[in-house]
Amino acid sequence: MKRGLSLIALGLAAVAVAWPLVPAAQQPQKVTFALNWFPVGDHAAYWVALDKGYYKAKGLDVDMQNSKGSGDSIAKVDTGRADIGLADSAVVIAAAARGAKVKVVGMVFDKTPLNVWSRKEAPITKPKDLEGKSVGAPPGDGQRQVFPAFAKLHGIDQSKVTWVNIEPAAKIPALAEKRVDAVADYTTGLPFYEKAMGKGNAVMMPWVEHGFDMYSMSIIASERTMKEQPKMLRAFLEASYMGWRDVMADPKSALEIFKKRVPEIDVAIIEANMRMGLELMKTDRYARNGIGWMDDKKMCASVDIVNTYMGVPTKVDCKAVFTNEFLTRVEMPKSMR
Repeated sequence: MKRGLSLIALGLAAVAVAWPLVPAAQQPQKVTFALNWFPVGDHAAYWVALDKGYYKAKGLDVDMQNSKGSGDSIAKVDTGRADIGLADSAVVIAAAARGAKVKVVGMVFDKTPLNVWSRKEAPITKPKDLEGKSVGAPPGDGQRQVFPAFAKLHGIDQSKVTWVNIEPAAKIPALAEKRVDAVADYTTGLPFYEKAMGKGNAVMMPWVEHGFDMYSMSIIASERTMKEQPKMLRAFLEASYMGWRDVMADPKSALEIFKKRVPEIDVAIIEANMRMGLELMKTDRYARNGIGWMDDKKMCASVDIVNTYMGVPTKVDCKAVFTNEFLTRVEMPKSMR
């Protein structure tokens, strides 16, 4: 009997050698992506990439998480709580000067949307108007963190500007209800402010109109992610910019996907918000080099602004805070060129 069992065992072993077990399908790699905010039009492309299977096709299982400003999303990436994030470039540069091990690996807004909102009845139309005013923003807000640079550029006495801590979603009601004189928020927020305050009652002061033109919203990664997971990072960026390409080519379809994935959004507002964001991406640089590509000269000029005006503890070398090496060229639609 034992001899018979041994023969059976030998036979099974022979079959196993001749016909090895087929491994189970490889599980997608989980990627935590820290948004800089709650979902708005600036984020539509990532939901499009998720819905169309661009991430999945590259073996990625992407989890998008809200944050309370660029400082928050940078902290998540720097500490390993997120693999990749969204943050304003100026805040990334300043964080790197303070020791954060993060880099910009792809641009989103090629033009800056940095801006201060106020009310028509008490408008803030030039930088010095901010003196004596209260400005609402979360502590980790990108514009709040880069404000010292803007203030020094224009000789604003920062001791005369009172920052009020508010949650991201409280910016609009805080201004509309006169709890603050102004709020720091992107120009792309216009539809949200007009819904709350009425058309023409929200006043913009775009920083770009006051000599502050620098790179803005960007995709970031930690040095650890770049070193240990370059394939994942390259795949994530390509899929994300494919999402942006599709948003550019067909904004209406993108909105339908966004609404399906994030039902609580107000489509009428998000559409206008998203289209304003697309205008910040409609540039010759992207047409020539692909969506998300960064120009050395402009990035170094952005770093110079931070080094000169933000009181960072150490000067940052622009080559140390950004890289195009993980980008795969994704062409802009012809309709956007």
